[in-house]
Amino acid sequence: MLQYKIVPVTQFQQNCSVIWCDKTRQAAVVDPGGDIPKIESVLTDNDLTLEKILLTHAHIDHAGATANLSDQFELPVEGPEWEDKFWIDALPQQSAMFGFPQARTFTPDRWLKDGDIVTVGEETLQVFHCPGHTPGHVVFYHPETKLALVGDVLFNGSIGRTDFPRGDYDTLVHSIRSKLWPLGDDVSFVPGHGPMSTFGQERRSNPFVKDL
Repeated sequence: MLQYKIVPVTQFQQNCSVIWCDKTRQAAVVDPGGDIPKIESVLTDNDLTLEKILLTHAHIDHAGATANLSDQFELPVEGPEWEDKFWIDALPQQSAMFGFPQARTFTPDRWLKDGDIVTVGEETLQVFHCPGHTPGHVVFYHPETKLALVGDVLFNGSIGRTDFPRGDYDTLVHSIRSKLWPLGDDVSFVPGHGPMSTFGQERRSNPFVKDL
């Protein structure tokens, strides 16, 4: 079974997640924006072996510590989709602009695309390309537990910003309705910031994407 622990990191309180396979104790970190010691504490407390980094997108609060964490644990990086390369290349500028510790660029070991599968131990997650917040944003979905890690695509009561370079509101709304809603109302999701919710709750009450 897939387990998870949400680890708020950086001054933006971004929901970094540690996910792991209960059987093998192999783990992945999703969106390590910073505060590596907090991530290490979760690994130690749960007797986990970190095997990879997964990225939904490359904004500084989600990807800022990727290079350092990858070097420290000798980890491969999977994601995001290739269209976010310009955000990875701009990580040093992003860190200076938002007052983050100096972030280094990196090249993912695997660019992800819609329909891909990623593994954590013996567990598998489906990859959905959901542009709009950023052009290369991806979502990770674990069908057995009906858990989605959606980054900044969707929030409890809101959606991701679309005023950053190459963001687009209509594209984001289309991504949510065409890629996420078909997975089912009973899917719980970890957003990039704030509390969890379900797709069903957002379809009923989210003013940006609720059913008409």
